[in-house]
Amino acid sequence: MKTYYGFNFQWMFWKEWGSKEKPQPADLKALDFMAELGFNFVRIPTSYWFWTHDFAYTEPDEAVLKTIDQYLHACQQRGLHMSLNLHRAPGYCINGNDLEKHNLWLDAVAQDAFAWMWEMFAKRYSGISNNDLSFDLVNEPPAVGQYGMTRDHHEAVIRRTVAAIRAIDPTREIVIDGLDGGHLAMPELADLGVIHSGRGYQPQNVSHYLAEWWPEWEGQPEPVYPGTQFKGKTWDYEVLHDFYQPWRDSESAGAKIHMGEFGCYNQTPNDVALRWLKDLLQVWQEAGWGYGLWEFEGPFGIVNHGRPGAKYEEVHGYQVDRELLDLLLEYQVK
Repeated sequence: MKTYYGFNFQWMFWKEWGSKEKPQPADLKALDFMAELGFNFVRIPTSYWFWTHDFAYTEPDEAVLKTIDQYLHACQQRGLHMSLNLHRAPGYCINGNDLEKHNLWLDAVAQDAFAWMWEMFAKRYSGISNNDLSFDLVNEPPAVGQYGMTRDHHEAVIRRTVAAIRAIDPTREIVIDGLDGGHLAMPELADLGVIHSGRGYQPQNVSHYLAEWWPEWEGQPEPVYPGTQFKGKTWDYEVLHDFYQPWRDSESAGAKIHMGEFGCYNQTPNDVALRWLKDLLQVWQEAGWGYGLWEFEGPFGIVNHGRPGAKYEEVHGYQVDRELLDLLLEYQVK
């Protein structure tokens, strides 16, 4: 498997229920930046609400689907791989799940709709090279027991949907995200011949310090690294290395591994963030795994993130955190 390094882009990521918000066009300047610097991976987390209305799952808006076509074409023009992801899928979203009408893990109507959407994309993009496109089925499934999900429920949904895609496009590269917000490995699916996508957000009191959407943010002391205390562990390189052992085990059992999201919120002191990110990237480099930073521009990104103490340098027209960019480039598998 080719090793992919790049960024997540939120062009079709979030839509308020009932709003008339349109997806953003592809950011061609950002894609040019990536190509010029040697990155090769663009993950597009999407909300199906952009192309459906009132839970009419099988009545997509063709104009919105054409926008996804445009994203793909822009990536292809620059030699970038696009990974199309359902961040909000029929019956499940890690953010605002209560707004869904059905339950992906328990309701046949949601499972049918989920498989139908991926069949739709499989037909639409049949013949597109795996060098250009992969399907990342559902962003960050919940922890076992949340929303009634069990590992058996998850496995059944994933196996059914992978089979549905392969019935149309037998060689399509498919990605499945780890459980419990992407962090938990899935050895029961190591035989499926898909890429297993992990996350780089642990310890969260470093990566998500003062992030208001993180339930545990209140009362957290300003983080240090190495040495921060979180979930009963004192985090350093060795603890990070051990955290990913289940992913290495899944790889030994036949899975392919990629880290689809990671990053550090801009309230963590910059020196702390950089020390943590360096160790994280080193663990992944040693394993031979690629990554997708959340995000390109914004509070987790490399452009204008606003993290205290960061030093910016103009690179191809952007104010870039030079130290972070250098880490991203250094800790790739050459």
